[in-house]
Amino acid sequence: MAIARCKTYQPSELVPVLDGMFDKLGGLRRLVQGKTVAIKLNFNGGPTVRLGHLPLGDTHWPHPNLLAAAMHLMARAGVHRVRLVEGAAAPRTDPFEEHMLDANWDPRQFLSAAPRVEFENTNYTNAAKKFTRLSVPRGGLLFPAYGVNHSYADCDVFVTIAKYKDHPTTGVSTVMKNLFGLTPLTVYGNGAGKWEDNDLVYGNDRIQILHRGARQPAMDARPELDPASPRDDGYRVPRIIADLTAARPVHLAIMDGVKTMAGAQTPDPWCTPVEPGVLMAGTNVVNTAAVAVAAMNYDPRAPKGTVPFERSDNKLLLAEQLGVGSADLSRIEVIGPSIRAVLFDFRALREKRRALRGDRPFGGRGAIPN
Repeated sequence: MAIARCKTYQPSELVPVLDGMFDKLGGLRRLVQGKTVAIKLNFNGGPTVRLGHLPLGDTHWPHPNLLAAAMHLMARAGVHRVRLVEGAAAPRTDPFEEHMLDANWDPRQFLSAAPRVEFENTNYTNAAKKFTRLSVPRGGLLFPAYGVNHSYADCDVFVTIAKYKDHPTTGVSTVMKNLFGLTPLTVYGNGAGKWEDNDLVYGNDRIQILHRGARQPAMDARPELDPASPRDDGYRVPRIIADLTAARPVHLAIMDGVKTMAGAQTPDPWCTPVEPGVLMAGTNVVNTAAVAVAAMNYDPRAPKGTVPFERSDNKLLLAEQLGVGSADLSRIEVIGPSIRAVLFDFRALREKRRALRGDRPFGGRGAIPN
């Protein structure tokens, strides 16, 4: 995987930095030329959830200029089609582009970045009429298979783009946590199977089914492997992420660390805007996530009960069990600046917030030895 310094979201800086990173990974042409590429966005919390006055691209959504720059380089490399995909909690009849407009994103920026750009709200079956079933290799950890929108299977190349940031359930959120959004709300949401086709609204989260296991998914989706397993989201969510990482292989993972936030994933009074000034890209999503976790000054192999996985199992280690990648930094080739050179101390901010809240500190060590 590749690391590069990047201080701004200006296209004049983004394009050459990304281009250099992709070249170090073997070039985009061999990956995307003549291909259909699906890019999984990370629209966590919806367009109305904000940290103060800051744009979403400066806090918890990947910046639109970064997405457009990546699409521009794919177009230059000969991509056939780019499909932008995300489970937007909006009615089926609302164009996905309107969801972007609500966030002050201009869809024309993406339409002009590459040929044949498509938008797909993956909470619905849309033109496919039914969901596609993705089976988890080795049988899965929580579910044996997941029902997803056809776009996640009907593509030659799958890309995940996201910030790296803290997360209240899984410790950290990266390009791996982004895959949790593959699960459509019409199947795995709180109201799954209970509404008319056009009745999906904001706030219809996956708490009851995926986080708590209060009931099984709808629409003939496969039930979980063990209904007697813990109903705790710190157990369930990391396993779902690991399952999806194995079921839908990622060809390119792009990490936005130019500006992000430390704290809970959705903005609250404890979130802190930070500017690590870093971009990362890798061809193995687990390896890329492991390096990002290390660059946050966390140990990517930390066990449950230690920072940053105070209340959840380590999803990177779970993905290792499924044979997807490695959280062992000694086995990952990092091209560009070293992890130490780009380290931004999320851990220190985490400890400061804990002290302000009066929480008991947890054990564990930083990712980079002294």
